[in-house]
Amino acid sequence: MAGMSCTSNRPDLLLQKIKFFVRSLLEDLSNNRSTCVALDCYRNYCSDPSGTCSCSYDLPSGKEIISIEREAHAYRLDILLRVLLIIQQLLQENKHCSKRDIYYIHPCVFRVQAVVDHAINDICLLLKCSRHHLNVVPVVKGVVMGWLTFAEAGRKFHCIKSPNTAYPIPVRIEEVEDVVSVAHYILVVEKETVFQRLANDKFCERNRCIVITGRGYPDVPTRRFLRYLVEQLHLPIYCLVDCDPYGFDILTTYRFGSMKMAYDAKLMHVPEIQWLGVFLSDLEEYQLPDRCFLCLTPAEKRKVEAMLSRCYLNKEAPQWRSELEIMLHKGLKFEIEALSAYSISFLSEYIPAKIQQGRHL
Repeated sequence: MAGMSCTSNRPDLLLQKIKFFVRSLLEDLSNNRSTCVALDCYRNYCSDPSGTCSCSYDLPSGKEIISIEREAHAYRLDILLRVLLIIQQLLQENKHCSKRDIYYIHPCVFRVQAVVDHAINDICLLLKCSRHHLNVVPVVKGVVMGWLTFAEAGRKFHCIKSPNTAYPIPVRIEEVEDVVSVAHYILVVEKETVFQRLANDKFCERNRCIVITGRGYPDVPTRRFLRYLVEQLHLPIYCLVDCDPYGFDILTTYRFGSMKMAYDAKLMHVPEIQWLGVFLSDLEEYQLPDRCFLCLTPAEKRKVEAMLSRCYLNKEAPQWRSELEIMLHKGLKFEIEALSAYSISFLSEYIPAKIQQGRHL
């Protein structure tokens, strides 16, 4: 799937695929043949500790069969066809809508948003394309600031004129062009509060960089834009997340992609990203008070244990795995904002110091 050419995802060719799929389905039904749909399965990690697994960004790991003869599968196929009809109309009319728009077309049938999300993923696998080829536009969460200019669909964004001002991440990366930057590095921060703290401290003005946040778990446009910047600018990229299981999971989403969208991981993962912090060792190094750290909950410990089994940590990021083991062994966590106990603007000193000293993983 990752090797599909751009031309094979043109709207006219996708419409042909949809027509062929529906016709095949109708022929099976009319001839009383067993009606089923085979979808490729992709995974970007598994829990095989040997490191010899076959997880890949390029090749499917197997097939999932959706059979109309099973009640749960029949509902899933019904939803897939309803969403596919909406996507067909979008492609025919060259219109765009959000996943939420699709949900509200049949809210009583879809029941919850997750059902629509799942159907869209199924359709991507069925048509062997990425979500943006379906004209389904996500609601963008991410923002960017710093020493950067770019254009999106002819509209210019001169972040560099006001490097501490937040600009929205572009929705359609295909329409981004004329990227220019004099930054020395890209910094990804987990959450908006940290992003705003840096903006208030005029961090980008004093440190020639680009700062991005996905406001928690990053959405597709944020991940695609980050991937695009890395490819275009060839800058070092660092990530700052909370020292807790969720911060670590967000970090791995940027680097390795998410399991839910493993079929598209190659287009969005950023293997160049380096973990800047925060680490449990920062508590001792900066002599932060005991009130700055908290104990992991039982649920968080289980989450850490599950993440430790991910094969890519053994194969590609053993140092990251070691930090996660320390977190579990000590049973402690702490947030980026805890560094403010040192001084309100300490983060603006902490980041450049760690980069200059090479204290990142």
